[in-house]
Amino acid sequence: MYIYDSKTWFDFKFLLSKADTLRKMLPILIAIFIYCAVLGYLEIEVWQLSSNSWIKNINLMHTTLGFVISLLVVFRTNTAYDRWWEGRKLWGALVNNSRNFAIKLASVLDSKDEEYRLFFRKYIPLYAESLKIHLQSESTRLSLDVKEHPELYILEKDKHIPNQVARILSLKVQQMYKEGIITDAHMINLNNELSALTDICGGCERIKNTPIPYSYSSFIKRFIMIYVITLPIGYVFQLGYYVAPLVTFIAYVLGSLELIAEEIEDPFGGDPNDLPLQKICNNIQKHVGEIL
Repeated sequence: MYIYDSKTWFDFKFLLSKADTLRKMLPILIAIFIYCAVLGYLEIEVWQLSSNSWIKNINLMHTTLGFVISLLVVFRTNTAYDRWWEGRKLWGALVNNSRNFAIKLASVLDSKDEEYRLFFRKYIPLYAESLKIHLQSESTRLSLDVKEHPELYILEKDKHIPNQVARILSLKVQQMYKEGIITDAHMINLNNELSALTDICGGCERIKNTPIPYSYSSFIKRFIMIYVITLPIGYVFQLGYYVAPLVTFIAYVLGSLELIAEEIEDPFGGDPNDLPLQKICNNIQKHVGEIL
């Protein structure tokens, strides 16, 4: 995630970060500028169309569709931001749930239960790390200490890793209950925290596996492209060659909004504007280590 100072105007105006849409759109904007300049030259110098030509009335279409396209782009951006913010709330809940789980364990584990402390200190943060890798569709690489914890041998990289980690945590809690370290009330509370982990994972998977419908996304792109390439046809009569920079700027605004929506609708990736999952995982590891 790109970290910036929201109170600084200089960076926004004169510096281009990796998250800036201008970097991604620059080739397209150059092509649109050249297209508009060539079209203006043909209409003014070659075809010598007069201001009485019926072609200038094509601007009526843009006036009518301008309101429609603005509604579509705003709705598209808001929908994408809702997905981004929901993902952030789910990972915020994961942070709180990990802390609560560690606090409840710390309250029942004595100094003689150091083995359990070490186990949960390592594998509560492991759930967050495995969820991050699972959402980013990367191969999971886990170091398994089979001698110290034989139950870890059941982990399989080609299966749902977060579910396997949650099962291992549940098995450890069950072992504590059988050994009399925790009571029935403790068992209920700890099971509630484990269930919350799975609920958070399911919420993240819902966002990850349910993208914006393809027909809706493709229609907006097509609409923006047709709208932009037909703009200079009529506006050449009012603006002359100035139509090239004007239409290029309009394309930059509309295209940037669509690019931003594309980037944030999947908040679990590695784009500059996606959620800082690794930083959240590091915080969970730090806080759980402090508690336990």
